[in-house]
Amino acid sequence: MQGLEISEKFFEEYGRPMLEAEFPDVLPLLAAGLMGSGSECFGFDDEVSRDHDFEPGFCLFIPSEDKLDRRTAFLLERAYQKLPMEYMELRRSLVSPVGGSRHGVIAINDFLEEKLGTSNADLDVIQWLTIPEQSLLEATNGKIFFDNSGSITEAREKLRFFPEDVFLKKLASSLLLMAQSGQYNYRRCISHGETGAAQLALFDFCESASHVIFLLNGRYMPYYKWRFRAMRSLPKFSEEADLLEYLITTGNGGDSVSDKEAVIDTIVSDVIDCLMDRSLTDAICQDLEKHAYSVNDRIRDGELRNMHILAAI
Repeated sequence: MQGLEISEKFFEEYGRPMLEAEFPDVLPLLAAGLMGSGSECFGFDDEVSRDHDFEPGFCLFIPSEDKLDRRTAFLLERAYQKLPMEYMELRRSLVSPVGGSRHGVIAINDFLEEKLGTSNADLDVIQWLTIPEQSLLEATNGKIFFDNSGSITEAREKLRFFPEDVFLKKLASSLLLMAQSGQYNYRRCISHGETGAAQLALFDFCESASHVIFLLNGRYMPYYKWRFRAMRSLPKFSEEADLLEYLITTGNGGDSVSDKEAVIDTIVSDVIDCLMDRSLTDAICQDLEKHAYSVNDRIRDGELRNMHILAAI
């Protein structure tokens, strides 16, 4: 059983009964779930994951102090700490009286501040461009078990994915980097005999291609150690994961160069086909750079459109 399911079972067996028995008056203000940092919040946990920061806990989200006083928050935290310390052969860690960063009582505003640098989920364009995608993912992953106030659900919905213009800017930026590293620089580095630089070009190509793939799936790109696993579960382009992994795990000698060039061309062609099918580009060619600028031209916000095409990187 994975961590998210363990967390929900722990909440339903012990957390919910505790709240209903001891805090019926404040239940309308509360929410509970598991989200944030940790592989279990993404559904990626396994036996290896249990060597650190893995426990049967949940997040109990509370509103700001103007809606819930400090004493009640403290009593909630103390009640949470009194829940069974062991569950399904897993042991909970101690939580500070002022709350833990992953489990326990957490103010919604504090959670958003930690992930986004702001307690408000209504982000402006610059925030959308600059907040790391992993942070946006941690603010929207996992599962909410109940949300009587609706506050955390509302925030998660606002942060679900980029606004259309920001999506286009990020897509254009990564398409251009794909073109530079994969369609241009890899071949030139090989021609110069710079096999190490060629491999760096492939790393950049795979990073940018991965970003494009997640964007076209309407998903935030996760932290690198979960990226390939997450990619293999995407509705579109899941098969590209093996191709990208091949590019960065093999050498650049002999026939492998021509094989890698063919793989790059395949990935580029698949991406261009998707761009054209979704009417995200007006270019008709295999030059990814031209498609990048065409995507950028579709941005409606003039100020954002006129920013440097790599402004979203």
